[in-house]
Formats: sequence, C-alpha cells, structure tokens
Amino acid sequence: MGAESEVLEVRELVEAIVKAMVDRPEQVVCREVQGTHSCVLELEVAKEDIGKVIGRKGIHADAIRRIVHAAGGKRKMRYVLEIIEDR
Repeated sequence: MGAESEVLEVRELVEAIVKAMVDRPEQVVCREVQGTHSCVLELEVAKEDIGKVIGRKGIHADAIRRIVHAAGGKRKMRYVLEIIEDR
C-alpha cells in the first residue's frame, strides 16, 4: 500500500468523524498537504458548525487530533490537524 492511499484513509476518517458531528455535513472539506515525514490536514466546515467541531474548551478538536496522531503512529507519519475558521 502506497503513501497516497494511507493519507487518503486518514483524511476520510477525519471527514467521517466531523460529518457525524455537524449540521451541514455537505460543507465538510478536508485537504491534505503532504510533506516527507508529516502531513497537514486542513479541515473546513460551515461557519455555524465550527463551534461543534472545536467543542467547549477545544475538547472535540483535541479528541480528533488524538485519533489522527494515533493513526499516524501506525504509519510512521506525523499528522497535524488544522481547523480553518475564516471561510
């Protein structure tokens, strides 16, 4: 299995988790910016859903980041989740 498909799997995982949390799942977009040993996942959601994704005191965002970190450990790749707020 190549690196491209592994990144796609993590991106799809993040999209699936976030789509289950928001009111407008059709506006959830997750893009990956690939580096040699790391990958940045840029997450965009509808403006009114940003609070649901971040959660009180950032608890939801932290939970998603932990899952992404765990998936990266298995693949020996560092994943960074960035939630894009100004859309």
